[in-house]
Amino acid sequence: MIVSVHFADVGVRAVRAVLRERPRPDHTPGLRYAQTTLTGAVAAGPPRVRPGRAGLLAAWEDDAALDRFLAEDPMARRLAGGWHVRLQPLRVSGSWPAMPVEIDPRAAGDEEDGPVAVLTLGQLRLRRALPFLRASSHASGRAAADPSLIASVALARPPRFVGTFSLWQSLSAMRQYAYGADRPAHQEAVGQDRADPFHHESAFVRFRPYGARGTLDGHEPVAAAVRAAR
Repeated sequence: MIVSVHFADVGVRAVRAVLRERPRPDHTPGLRYAQTTLTGAVAAGPPRVRPGRAGLLAAWEDDAALDRFLAEDPMARRLAGGWHVRLQPLRVSGSWPAMPVEIDPRAAGDEEDGPVAVLTLGQLRLRRALPFLRASSHASGRAAADPSLIASVALARPPRFVGTFSLWQSLSAMRQYAYGADRPAHQEAVGQDRADPFHHESAFVRFRPYGARGTLDGHEPVAAAVRAAR
């Protein structure tokens, strides 16, 4: 399997249509899972929605299925003016039953210290919404300030789906943010979640990004990550 993420500035009205018309596996050959989302900034402070920017997260049988979607599906045409990237799963922590992640045993894992993408996925417990937002704000602020973070997007589909997409210069840089002793915000958020979970279900998935097309905020992030890693 592969995963793709798509972001496009489609306008406020069209965002509503994207949320309403997300692709369905029973109508889209090769599609295993899809979620359309609002998008926002990964940053300290209250959540900030990006008006007019829509997101699509999807899992596919293979590249051919995604190629067919991009060539034929009306949703792909809505998002064609933005950016998308293909993602090869390398590691998963937690579970996301709607999208069981398959790790190809041939995938290059921790041996490669090139650019990595990360998806965090959660079905929020509403009673834990405020503690989650406080913990997320602190960790997101630290991430946004990290020079190794090449691109990041917050994802939401109210009332429960929350997530993030982030692209890092290297695996070692991402690990330094997540586990470095001098950057405890992420570990503190993880500790709070373990003590009293923020989510009904959640997953952290790491990927190798490839096959990016288009631009996000004026540049192509994967190419930028490769240049930064040199």
